[in-house]
Amino acid sequence: MEELTKTEERIMQVMWKLKKAFVKDILEALSDNPKPPYNTISSVVRLLEKKGYIGFKAYGKTYEYFPLVSKSDYRNSSFKKILSGYFDNSAENLVSFMVKEQNLSKEDIEKIKDVFNLNKRP
Repeated sequence: MEELTKTEERIMQVMWKLKKAFVKDILEALSDNPKPPYNTISSVVRLLEKKGYIGFKAYGKTYEYFPLVSKSDYRNSSFKKILSGYFDNSAENLVSFMVKEQNLSKEDIEKIKDVFNLNKRP
């Protein structure tokens, strides 16, 4: 799965939320102030379509877009890249980083422990 730029990822977040949308709908859903130009969003959507993330249905010269890649699939792919690239494919390294560097509360640490304990039960 090809990696997305930050802008492409923001557009995909909107697409996953809306499920299907015209460019004007994507533009309206963005929280940016001021909003980016229509042509900019249209260009990003076409790039996402070329990358295989978005499909479309044509209504004459107007296109309705929809995600072809689920948020879950993208999240899994991104997480695997982060785990391998930054944590040597080690869940222990990841959790250690989270505990040491992210200033987790005792409650958060307990929740993490509970998750690991649930996974150990038969």
